Amino acid sequence: MLKTFWTILIVWLCALTGSVPAAETYGLADGTSVTGDILTYNGSGVKFRLTEDKYSDVIQWTQFSQAGLQTLAKNPKVRPLVEPFMELPPVAKVHSTDNIQVRDVTRLERPARQSLLGALAASSVGKFLLFLIYLANLYAAFEVANCRARPLPVVMGLSAVLPYVGPAIFYFLPTNLQTEPTMSEVAAEAQAPVATGENPAAPQAPALAETPSLEGIQIAAISAAASQAPADQVYKRGQFTFNRRFVETKFAGFIAPVRSAADQKLDFMVKLPQGVFLVQRISNVGMNDVRFEVLQDGQPQEVLAPFADILEITIKAKTA
Repeated sequence: MLKTFWTILIVWLCALTGSVPAAETYGLADGTSVTGDILTYNGSGVKFRLTEDKYSDVIQWTQFSQAGLQTLAKNPKVRPLVEPFMELPPVAKVHSTDNIQVRDVTRLERPARQSLLGALAASSVGKFLLFLIYLANLYAAFEVANCRARPLPVVMGLSAVLPYVGPAIFYFLPTNLQTEPTMSEVAAEAQAPVATGENPAAPQAPALAETPSLEGIQIAAISAAASQAPADQVYKRGQFTFNRRFVETKFAGFIAPVRSAADQKLDFMVKLPQGVFLVQRISNVGMNDVRFEVLQDGQPQEVLAPFADILEITIKAKTA
């Protein structure tokens, strides 16, 4: 009976010892290894039980070799923590030309060949550009008409019919010097005596010889002084280019705050589209315009005149 008990006890102990799994060996990155059972693990590493009463320190996941990580990955509970540190084997790329299919692609149709003007007229943007070019042609005709002293309706009309050809024709023509009478001529005609009687062209009878009076002597003196007066200086648009340098060079005496005695004996008259002005002085000269100080209704006023609007400038001696 006792013999039977010990036999059963030995068989049970052998069965119990055989059911306990053997400890695994895990390789480390430094070439060593650790053998034991997994005791605890977390995101930082794992701790092993080496023997019944001996435990290892926490070994970080980066300290294991790839073989050790693969051994740890056999445990399904530890595998999710180990996989980020495992190197995946390279996947061999298989290049095969058997399944390559060349497909036709949709291509844009090329526009038909045409001239530049035809291409511009085929789109709304091109039509707008052609309209701007046509307006530039009319503006060029306007400037050429003013520069060459040609009739503005003739130049503009021809340029409207023949764009860019019309302005070019008048640009290469010489400047037309037969322009409208100057301001001095208009003033002379206005001061000329008007003939009275039914036949103004009929010769008048010679006046009787009289003793020279004081009035006649004064008239003769005024005529002699007028003959010695300097000739009028007339600067017309087309014959001269009005700009900042021209004004500062020709009329420097009128720019100073106080005019000299010689300049005070002269009248400075400027003709603009809005009329003729008697200039007292030039208050400012800019890059594109000039400011004149004029008298209107006995009050000094300032007139801004762009260089492009100046038609004529006249410098003449004062009559009184």
